[in-house]
Amino acid sequence: MVTPSRITLARKRRGLTLAELSKHAAVSLQSLSNYETGRTTPRPPTVRRIADALGFPEQFFSGAEVDELPAEGISWRARTKTPPRVLDSARAAGTLAAQLYDWIDERFRLPEPDLPSLGKPDPETAAEMVRTRWDLANSPAPNMVHLLEARGVRVFSLPPDSLEVDAFAVWRGSVPFIFLNTMKTVERSRFDAAHELGHLVMHSGGEHPCTGPEAERQANDFASAFLMPAASVLGHMPAGARVDQILEGKRIWKVSAMALTYRMHDLGLLTDWQYRSTCADLSARGYRTDEPQGLRKRETSQILTKVFQGLRAKGVRPSDVADQLGVTAEEMKKMLFGLTVTTVEGGGEGSGGRRGRGALSLVR
Repeated sequence: MVTPSRITLARKRRGLTLAELSKHAAVSLQSLSNYETGRTTPRPPTVRRIADALGFPEQFFSGAEVDELPAEGISWRARTKTPPRVLDSARAAGTLAAQLYDWIDERFRLPEPDLPSLGKPDPETAAEMVRTRWDLANSPAPNMVHLLEARGVRVFSLPPDSLEVDAFAVWRGSVPFIFLNTMKTVERSRFDAAHELGHLVMHSGGEHPCTGPEAERQANDFASAFLMPAASVLGHMPAGARVDQILEGKRIWKVSAMALTYRMHDLGLLTDWQYRSTCADLSARGYRTDEPQGLRKRETSQILTKVFQGLRAKGVRPSDVADQLGVTAEEMKKMLFGLTVTTVEGGGEGSGGRRGRGALSLVR
């Protein structure tokens, strides 16, 4: 039996309209519409053509009903500039990753979510409250992926075909998810992770709207304060700092030069003129779109690495997991791209680390 929602999910994942799928699969538009709404069921030869056109195994379409990630819970940064099919594809990719999470959650004991819901405080105060709750004090934030995972956030990659989407976060029931674009610089990925954390803690309780320019400004301010605590920046950076001092100082907090410049201006360490002048200088040096001589070691996932190491020890390959999910191994790799590449491909060692808050264990 074919599950209608899975045809829709696979089509959105490929960024296709019904008309485009009709052309690729040689199936009438009306028939496809009926299949997706459940009015009629496609015959096996038709399912095969749809599966081939969408690049999904036939078995995917006979799985259980799939609830897409809630669209109303996602704040897209450039919603008006990004084609709807791109946003739909990214959300569909996130839905598939959530299916992988469900599979993992049945077999491993994962850290419980530990995120406060802070609807009323301003972003600066909210960042301080989260830091206090997570015992970070004013120290530079550690590996952001490790930190989020240790606090119960499920972190996955956006697929390489979703580069137009910076990142996004969403609550799926009581479980928080963050999806990162791992093709960006390490510094910008860290900022994205903190930005999406801001959405999760500030925009999930209804006190502030989840979407729009104001929500994005709040999430940016939260990320800035979370990664660069005021006391720390004021204690390390001089007023009116030169560009070379900013380039040296950004290494303390592992942020981009532009992000530190913005933060210093926000804290009154740079005048308006100094801020504009510094931004122009950094832009001329290539720091607006890149991070020359920046961090090279990407922050990877401990949880996913340990999961696949544990599975491998029991003779379970990534392709076996993909088969059970009804997706191709290539599709699953895209969920993990940049987070657990060596582990998924079976070469090298993943990131280890001592057992602690972020540890997980097999469910016996």
